[in-house]
Amino acid sequence: MTFLTLALIAVVALLGPLLALPRTWHLPVVLGELVAGIAIGQTGLALVDASDPIFTFLANIGFALIMFVAGSHVPVRDAMIRSAVGQGALRAAVAAVVAGGVGTAIAVVFATGHAPLYVVLLASSSAALVLPIIGSLRLGGPQVLAMTTQVAIADIACIVALPLAVDPPNAGRAALGTLAVGVCAGVVFMLLRWLERRGSRVRLHRVSARRKFALELRIQLAILFALAGLAVYSQVSIMLAGFAFGLVVAAIGEPRRLAHQLFAVTDGFLGPLFFVWLGASLSFGDLASRPPMILLGVSLGVGALLVHMVLRVIGLPLSLGALSAALLGVPVAAATIGTQLNLLQPGEAAALILGALITIAASALAGARAAERFTRPVGEGKPVAPPSS
Repeated sequence: MTFLTLALIAVVALLGPLLALPRTWHLPVVLGELVAGIAIGQTGLALVDASDPIFTFLANIGFALIMFVAGSHVPVRDAMIRSAVGQGALRAAVAAVVAGGVGTAIAVVFATGHAPLYVVLLASSSAALVLPIIGSLRLGGPQVLAMTTQVAIADIACIVALPLAVDPPNAGRAALGTLAVGVCAGVVFMLLRWLERRGSRVRLHRVSARRKFALELRIQLAILFALAGLAVYSQVSIMLAGFAFGLVVAAIGEPRRLAHQLFAVTDGFLGPLFFVWLGASLSFGDLASRPPMILLGVSLGVGALLVHMVLRVIGLPLSLGALSAALLGVPVAAATIGTQLNLLQPGEAAALILGALITIAASALAGARAAERFTRPVGEGKPVAPPSS
């Protein structure tokens, strides 16, 4: 890893904002960054080496920050969201049951032995994708509110379950590691809430803002990296550490200045670097040489859409069902963890990403269709704030 390599990564990562620029496309920024990584990685021009230890370490930092930001933008404090928890939880549970059958069937047909992984993948939803689409299209109403709650619940549950599903033979060890990270995140929550009630955080914020110390950012990064270190020691993914601490911050409340600082660090450098690294590490050549893996990716993408659109039978409109099927965090994490631990078959990581891309395309179309029925009139209520990434 050299400065010239970093410069190349920063330049090609600009493809993300360029593809996301047309609002009518509703494409996430990460899509262009993944494509850029594929172009300069082992599938494309081989200009970067995804196995470089420094590149990998920086990408892991970016991964932890991305999951932290995603967790911090789950609307756990929104009173309207809490009012729809029952209906959202029911729909998430039904989707999980349907995903159990579809995911197991896909694993049997393709003989990968990864049924638990596919079940979690198909049951998940990406709040980081769905909420920005809802906000940009000004979708509103009881159905949209219940769907938003469903997405948040599924996102949280599946991110917690993923480390157990990726490597079932070591699920016991992963469960203990998950418990350790969860307990420590709970302790951090109690401590930060106590400091918030005492007014210590407000005083710290004022001093930091006045003196330009960025103290809140430094402290939160220290806590995040400590939880990530615990996750590595416990042999679970840093994804869980980042997301758990993000939920802690979401439950307490994140100052606007800190949100801007995290946006700069994550979305400006380490986040794009992670997605370029992920794209560079994927071998889509394996897909070309292994047609069954192409079919696997298509099956996962179509299966995810089927799982969520089946919720039509319990009242979720088809357009909102397709929108809620958008996948990003879980398949990206599964591909990352599976690649790092050598648990996936050749081409399987690329198949997971292919499935996610299919759901992203479908969610963009479904969002446009949903806007015809569920657009919130100007001045009516306050939409759920979309995540910054």
